[in-house]
Amino acid sequence: MTTYAVAHMREVTIGPAIVEYLERIDATLEPFGGRFIVHGAETTVVEGEFPGHLIVLAFPTRQQAQDWYDSPAYRAILPLRTENSIADVLLVDGVGPDHKATDVLRAPVSAPPAAAQA
Repeated sequence: MTTYAVAHMREVTIGPAIVEYLERIDATLEPFGGRFIVHGAETTVVEGEFPGHLIVLAFPTRQQAQDWYDSPAYRAILPLRTENSIADVLLVDGVGPDHKATDVLRAPVSAPPAAAQA
């Protein structure tokens, strides 16, 4: 199942560090089968607000996505981004070609985080 690394880049300071990050990230993706699906393209917000830009990377599996994020090559360039941007980043599994909206009704209900229970 394809897993996506999704980044909501709320603020980015373009400078030498971000340029270096962009020049080096493709090489970190290749060993894990990662590729860009969306990379900061212009958006049309049709509901709510969405400040910033969206980045979506696709990986063949969740394990490959996690291995990429944890890899020494990516960890070496990660501070170039984190020290020059404000972002939310997550890994999320895709759905199969036969997925229907009602499939989520059959998914197990997870407990709220411990902080929310207090």
